Amino acid sequence: MQDTSLLDLFTHDIGTAEQLLELIDSEFQALSDRDLPRLQNILTDKLPLLTLLDQHGKQRSQLLASLGLSADRVGLQVLATQSSQGDLLLERGDQLNALLERCQTANLRNGRLIRSSQASANSMLGILRGNETPSLYDCRGSAARIGQQRPLSQA
Repeated sequence: MQDTSLLDLFTHDIGTAEQLLELIDSEFQALSDRDLPRLQNILTDKLPLLTLLDQHGKQRSQLLASLGLSADRVGLQVLATQSSQGDLLLERGDQLNALLERCQTANLRNGRLIRSSQASANSMLGILRGNETPSLYDCRGSAARIGQQRPLSQA
């Protein structure tokens, strides 16, 4: 009975993780295009998927713990040896794990894009405020010596 419940959770979560991966890829495109309304919609759609994956992850852990097994691949392997659906359990567990790793990798990629955009925006704001001197070069390719810096609003 526990193995069937676990298999159902895996199957459901595989579909959820695939949806999440699609949203993360769409999020990357929206970040690249700086499409804030679309980005807001994507973030709104991601939250219930993440919540569901978290809840099901806890349920899977509790199912394995209730059988006296560890909540990891080793515990799943032990359960698989005792189940008629053991091969399918391992296959679905590995499939879900691979999808979640792909989600994590894509999410890290999006995080790098966000940090890069933030650094660029902060640099531009610093130049506009006069707090930061842009890197300029003279005709010899050396760093230009610029006298007094003024914000662009005062130039």
